[in-house]
Amino acid sequence: MKGVLAAVIFFAVVIAGGVYWKTALDTDDVVRGETTYAVAERRTIASAVLATGIIRLRVGAEVRVGSQLSGIVKELNVTVGSRIKKGDVIARIDSRSLEARLAQAQAQVRVFEQEVERARIELSRAQRLDVKKLVARTEVEDRKLDLAEARARLEKSRRDAEVVETDLGYAVIRAPIAGTIASVTTQEGETVAASFTTPTFVTIIADNALEVVAMVDETDIGAVETGNAVTFTVESYPAMEFNGTVKQIAPKGAIISGVVNFEVMIDIESDASVLKPDMTANVSIRTAEREAVVLPAGAVLRDGFARYVLIDKGGELERRPVTIGTRDGGFTEIRQGLSPGDRVAILPQTAAGRSTRG
Repeated sequence: MKGVLAAVIFFAVVIAGGVYWKTALDTDDVVRGETTYAVAERRTIASAVLATGIIRLRVGAEVRVGSQLSGIVKELNVTVGSRIKKGDVIARIDSRSLEARLAQAQAQVRVFEQEVERARIELSRAQRLDVKKLVARTEVEDRKLDLAEARARLEKSRRDAEVVETDLGYAVIRAPIAGTIASVTTQEGETVAASFTTPTFVTIIADNALEVVAMVDETDIGAVETGNAVTFTVESYPAMEFNGTVKQIAPKGAIISGVVNFEVMIDIESDASVLKPDMTANVSIRTAEREAVVLPAGAVLRDGFARYVLIDKGGELERRPVTIGTRDGGFTEIRQGLSPGDRVAILPQTAAGRSTRG
């Protein structure tokens, strides 16, 4: 029994030793065959201010369209989510009563036109008779007054017809801007009353209506200027990066949790079709460029919260802790721990498996 147990232990030791040496050999071969090196160097990188913001609608981007005319909704051409262009017909109000009033006003205009013509003829006759001294002088003056009154009545009737014609134009409700219908508050056959306030038919959100509002700490706001380039991501699409530009900086701060923050308004320059109001944005504002010691991002390794690199010391790799800064264009800023010219190993993924790239 003791012989069997000894044999089992012997074979277990042999197998474990073989696995160890095979693993060590494989790792050594990988490191020696695939390890590359990078030299720490000075480069110009961008300084950035990091902030949290929110996606919101620009002021004036949401337009409420209503009716200035009371009546029955004869036609409604949009639904929620519809895309419309500027000038498209949204709805039509039943205009038969207005059309009748317009016809009546136009007929009244023609009547007064005849009165003006009659007064003009009467004045001309009186003037001819006055030349021959066949009428009193006051007759000519009376005919002039009659013509002036007829012309005044004609002008008033024309203005009345124009008012009715303007009201008739309100029967067709058109989109004042291009955009997307966000809400519809009426339906065909419904009667609207516009006696006191203009009833809202639809709400339109304009194209390119979104902006980012970032809250920047007072310690960083001095570096931010209008025109600064901005990149940001949102929680819903963390892999997508959007671009923008600082448009405006609020002149007055707001105290949030005891810290003074300033609103920074950012125009979105990327396609914003997937963005929606009230999404949270992680914002990076490029404020300036500066010189810094950098390494390729893959050369920096992570052990928990610590960052380190492997320095080449005469063929031997020496672990050295470093402090990193910003990342820009595939490079990582090294604030402490390296000098320009230091040669750093970039391990293959298999050899760096116990440490995380970072």
